[in-house]
Amino acid sequence: MQNKGVIVFLTVVITALCLYYLSFTFVSNGIQQTATEYATDASGNVDFVKRRAYLDSIWREPVYNFLGADFTYQEIKETELGLGLDLQGGMHVTLEVSPVEIVKGLAGNPKDEAFNKSVEDARLAAKTSTDKYVNLFYAAWQQNNPGRNLSSIFATAANRGRISLESSDAEILDIIDTEVENAIERSFNILRTRIDRFGTSQPNIQRIQGTGRIQVELPGVDNQERVRKLLQGVAKLQFWEVAEVNEIGGAIDAINAAWVADNQGNTESEQDSVSMENMSEEDSLRMALEKQLEQIDPLNQSNDISPLYSLIQANYGLAYQVRDTVVINRILNNPNYKSLLPRDIKLLWGVKPVTPEGTDLEILELYAIKTPRGSDQAPLEGDVVTDARQVLDQTSRPAVSMQMNAEGARKWRSITAANVGRRIAVVLDDYVYTAPVVNGEIPTGQSEISGTFTLQEAQDLANILKSGSLPAPTQIVEESIIGPTLGKEAQSQGIISMVAGLVLVVLFMVAYYAKGGLVAIAALVFNIFFILGILAQLGTALTLPGIAGIVLTIGMSIDANVLIFERIKEELRNGVGLIASINAGYNKAFSAILDSNVTTFLTGAILYALGQGPVKGFAIVLMIGIASSFFSAVFITRVIVSWMSKKGDNSSISFASPFAKNALSNISFDFLSKRKTAYLISSGIIIIGLGIAAVNGLKFGVDFTGGRSYIVAFDEAVVPSELKVGLDGEFEGSVEVKTYGSNNVLKVTTSYLINEDDDASNLEVEQKVKEGIATVTGFTFTEDAENLQAGEFAITGSSKVGATVADDIKTSSAEAMIVALIAIFLYILVRFRKWQFSLASIIALIHDTLFVIAAFAIASAFGATFEIDQVFIAAVLTVIGYSINDTVIVFDRIRENIELRGTGKLVSIFNEAINLTLGRTLITSFTTLIVVIVLLVFGGEVLRGFSFALFIGILVGTYSSIYIATPIVVDLMKREMDKEKDAKKVA
Repeated sequence: MQNKGVIVFLTVVITALCLYYLSFTFVSNGIQQTATEYATDASGNVDFVKRRAYLDSIWREPVYNFLGADFTYQEIKETELGLGLDLQGGMHVTLEVSPVEIVKGLAGNPKDEAFNKSVEDARLAAKTSTDKYVNLFYAAWQQNNPGRNLSSIFATAANRGRISLESSDAEILDIIDTEVENAIERSFNILRTRIDRFGTSQPNIQRIQGTGRIQVELPGVDNQERVRKLLQGVAKLQFWEVAEVNEIGGAIDAINAAWVADNQGNTESEQDSVSMENMSEEDSLRMALEKQLEQIDPLNQSNDISPLYSLIQANYGLAYQVRDTVVINRILNNPNYKSLLPRDIKLLWGVKPVTPEGTDLEILELYAIKTPRGSDQAPLEGDVVTDARQVLDQTSRPAVSMQMNAEGARKWRSITAANVGRRIAVVLDDYVYTAPVVNGEIPTGQSEISGTFTLQEAQDLANILKSGSLPAPTQIVEESIIGPTLGKEAQSQGIISMVAGLVLVVLFMVAYYAKGGLVAIAALVFNIFFILGILAQLGTALTLPGIAGIVLTIGMSIDANVLIFERIKEELRNGVGLIASINAGYNKAFSAILDSNVTTFLTGAILYALGQGPVKGFAIVLMIGIASSFFSAVFITRVIVSWMSKKGDNSSISFASPFAKNALSNISFDFLSKRKTAYLISSGIIIIGLGIAAVNGLKFGVDFTGGRSYIVAFDEAVVPSELKVGLDGEFEGSVEVKTYGSNNVLKVTTSYLINEDDDASNLEVEQKVKEGIATVTGFTFTEDAENLQAGEFAITGSSKVGATVADDIKTSSAEAMIVALIAIFLYILVRFRKWQFSLASIIALIHDTLFVIAAFAIASAFGATFEIDQVFIAAVLTVIGYSINDTVIVFDRIRENIELRGTGKLVSIFNEAINLTLGRTLITSFTTLIVVIVLLVFGGEVLRGFSFALFIGILVGTYSSIYIATPIVVDLMKREMDKEKDAKKVA
């Protein structure tokens, strides 16, 4: 075999890299287990806040040494193979879009005292009222301005054409309502864009109906600070001139002197007490941890000097240890000290700490920003930026490239010309991301923001800028750590079922293909190992849709080797020698393997480019799996087989056990004679299923419908998957259950009566939740949430949420599938040179998708109801990938037969191709079904719908390749041939 050394070298390198990256996952799991043990009380309840505090305390501490290189916990988390929200839980955040700023902006931010008092009164009232802010504002306006019309404030030049002095208050309130609603909707879409670009797999984002609040769930998030910055960022980009240290030195000295005078004689412990007073619990914890973990600054050991004297003078500005920033902020925010600063100066922190060379100190720079006349209006605002992307600068360091519009380019030219040799700060939401020195006038709007960015930081900045400015500030009003959709028991069931299924596949392959089966299993092991290692290297989280992708690639990996082995067996039966048979088997199977892999990879690439959420997660795993499967099943097995057959035709390697030597060979079944019957059966099942769905409806999960959400506290831990299964039997609609903050607090969401929004329906759903929980758990409901007794539970909060799978996910998924079908059509057209093959493959894919949906509807009619949710989307995509792979294999053999014998006896040629590939078709389907059936039977209730979709899909995908796709090609080609004959007769 040629290039064997290259393949061995690549295999060793990839294996070493996968081991390296997966080692971080094992270390991370150990650390998280330690954190869980630390946060578990005597009753077995886990306090997630305490667990997070433990992990935060070691965030920047070295916890792993690999060949002499130390890695912090932060670096480990950035490198590990993460799990998605459905497998490990993550962070729950509730954001609120402030209507205050929208109302003020719509009025042009007037100085009118009565207006501003009404705005503030409404803001305060909103804290305790469930009424909309706009209604509260109008009530306050009428109280503060009796008899005065709103048009006196809102009839501005900016609102010309919408609001005039003759506009009634009702009309203006409608406009304000619309503006607020649009602002929330735009914020929702922008947040979704940011979250998708954040790199988190399978995020959930929901609107809380009737409010300006948005719920976000992010899987596996440990560093809350980065999430807060990402979600709350208004993308208010500004460019400011920087005052250097010698220009503000006198002000710093004055503040120092005033502080010393106010604190003369305090002991160090007293100063600590002063600085900790009124501090939030989070700041107190962080300071306590920093004092334990970081060295004490030798410049700040004296008890009678200001913390401002602990500065380390940087190249241009002021810099302080991170641990001192809380105290420094208190000093600088004190009106007595703040007044000593020049009016045209404001102080802003850098966005991230740096570690000076030769030290282990974490330093943050404090920038003095010039604000002419004390204005918050920057010389240049970020609304002039038309594009931004992450690039590499001339020294190959991460940077951000920006493009400005014409107005921005003109102002930028003027600013840079006036500041040559000085710094201009790039400020985003009052944090300085970088402050480069202007080397010369920049005459165009094309600029580059450079600095000490990491690649991730540069990507975050570019992503926020590309997403555009939020129409109003968003604030996090609630955050919590949530548990996984699948409880530990359900996860264990899924993992054990997958492993058990793979063991059965191993046993079958060895029993059927003898030593050849061992080679196929070696390729399968390499394939799964490579997939997990590459996912870890890319920082991608593994989710249930990802597992669906792995199931598909397992099938394709086995399929490639089955194709090769069946070809080898075919050559051996024809009397060809062992070595020649092996060479012929690999060579003849290569075309079919390549075509099937390319079509499926093409589908994955399009789904990744156009899809969102679970679709994107599935596509990533699918593409990685196909590349890995192709390499391992074709090239690695070739090396192994070459080594096992080094004795030539006398080698002991075999590709069939005694009982399987001639199995599934010499089959001659007339499949195509049954094609009309198959058409009728398929059409009948699909029509019946869709008819049942039209009458009874399908059971859509809360992902699609939204629902009411309840926070339920128990006096002891409750397994979420067990409660979900029980509640599913109590409700007509779908139920989702997750841990929330602690494993004895659950978040229950149900779509029951989702279309009803009156008080009676709200009470009915809440009562049904209470009764359902009591029935399933045996616990008793109590109103006293603060004093739960044994065997009691209480509802501590509730809200109504919108659908997780937003319209943009549905739309993008549909667009991705349409483009994927077009791409498959064109690829098959190019490869097979006949449009009939392309059209038949598309019809078969549509048939398979409709068949799975129909099967769900028919199953529900017989009492086996499965949810249509995000995971169902991934299951259907898996079916499509499997089906096109199966169809292309059969088509490839048909093409080979046509090239050898022409199209004279069309039906005979097609039947022969199906019979020749039947062994491969049945074996591949059987081995893939083994894994899916075990998952369906033993994977638990939570995974049952997912497994059922795969089970039906693989069966129908195999069936359609033989009885739908291939017969359609025959019928279309015969019709074309008949037309050609008729044309010749006429001629």
